[in-house]
Amino acid sequence: MRYETSSLHELNLLLKFDLDTTQQGIKVHKDAEPGLVSAAQSLYDKGLITLQDGGYLTDLGREACRHAQSLLSLLRAPALA
Repeated sequence: MRYETSSLHELNLLLKFDLDTTQQGIKVHKDAEPGLVSAAQSLYDKGLITLQDGGYLTDLGREACRHAQSLLSLLRAPALA
């Protein structure tokens, strides 16, 4: 099993959200990269964000965002000897 390109776009979009506040959302413009536009729609369809073009994270979206950030941190960590 591997990450599909669409999943990577979704993960990258989740990483754009600021988990330190619930008062700040994002907006994916219609002329943005097609992968990001599709990712926003997909995350909305899955109930992770509040609007088809971004908005705010739902509770489930906040959890997914935390996991995405944790995974990225683990992958960027230096290798253990």
